[in-house]
Amino acid sequence: MRRREALAAAGLAAGVALLNEAVPAEKNAAANVADKASAIRITKLTARWVNPNVFIKIDTNHGVSGWGDIKAVDPKVAKVLVESLFELLNGENPTRIEHLWQKLFRAHRNIRGGAFMVHTLAAIDMALWDITGKLYGVPVYRLLGGPVRDKIRVYHTPKAIKIPPPKVFEHSSGPMDVALVVNAIKAAREKVGPDGAVMFDAHCALPPATLIQVAAAIQPYDVLFIEEPAVPGNIEVFKRLKQHIKIPLASGERDRTIFGMIAYLQERCLDILQPDCCHTGGISQMRKIATLAETYQVPLAPHCTASNLGIAASLHAIAAVPLFLIHEFYPDNQGFNPKNIARVDWKVDKDGYVALPPGPGLGVEIDEQRLEEESAKPQSYKWPGRVLPDGSVSDY
Repeated sequence: MRRREALAAAGLAAGVALLNEAVPAEKNAAANVADKASAIRITKLTARWVNPNVFIKIDTNHGVSGWGDIKAVDPKVAKVLVESLFELLNGENPTRIEHLWQKLFRAHRNIRGGAFMVHTLAAIDMALWDITGKLYGVPVYRLLGGPVRDKIRVYHTPKAIKIPPPKVFEHSSGPMDVALVVNAIKAAREKVGPDGAVMFDAHCALPPATLIQVAAAIQPYDVLFIEEPAVPGNIEVFKRLKQHIKIPLASGERDRTIFGMIAYLQERCLDILQPDCCHTGGISQMRKIATLAETYQVPLAPHCTASNLGIAASLHAIAAVPLFLIHEFYPDNQGFNPKNIARVDWKVDKDGYVALPPGPGLGVEIDEQRLEEESAKPQSYKWPGRVLPDGSVSDY
């Protein structure tokens, strides 16, 4: 060993010894983290269905547990699927988050990338991040490179409103249909003022020709974006709309993982991506989608209709994302937060921002007794859908 290398090694050893001496062993992260991370193992997964969510808990041999939320698929099916996937998690190190994501995603070639697999995987992913944050005693966003902002802009607030479709649109529309949207957008602009944000959610429900007419008519009201301009699956429709509409277009809540987003960026037909942390594969995929979008200078405006677990996961992810516009936020909607099982103290300030989520982990308190009681009650699921006045089936 060269003299310089020997001196460097001696200095490092002395520094470690000094740190170990100065800090009690039980509080010395440098001395404890490596052992915990290498020895920790997944021992149990519990799934409980409380309409409309499936809450999952992953336990470890170190007494650290993590929580996740499956939503927007049939919960009775999702519960069985996540319990089956435990076969691939049992005995694994939960801090190997990316490895386990890949293990689950690629586990079955015929269901890879489908909604049930990816939504279920999202809940597992957020639970693993929750465990890892708790293990190291930090909020999840600290594990993602640290926060790039001090607070997160959200809607709906007095200064940011999204308008849904005011009616069920048929396969073609007339002047009165266009007028309904225009009047709703005009009223929203007057409500938030010139410095507020107004968004229009087309919800994949307006025929392309109608949306082109609507977009031209609402242009004077400075709409931040039009959400879900078309049903995912045919990129040519999005290209057509982008060619004719001057208002920024946003979508992505029904497109899963980086593989579902890339075509929008390559074809330059969306100005804003709207991944949902609970739909797209969890925090791990939100990070990758954000990086992919950054290369095209496209910001994220995450879709988020989740319980407080899903909201927290999304906020942690977006805290570390450089290109960000605004975040969907429904903390008081009991349809998304059943029975107040997942508890946080969300506060929106006067300017429409929430503080960074607390930690360690996701920073969500779960009332396990209430969860068990509610899940023991009979649960049911009704398939959604929409039928037009003439009896034909429509998108919604």
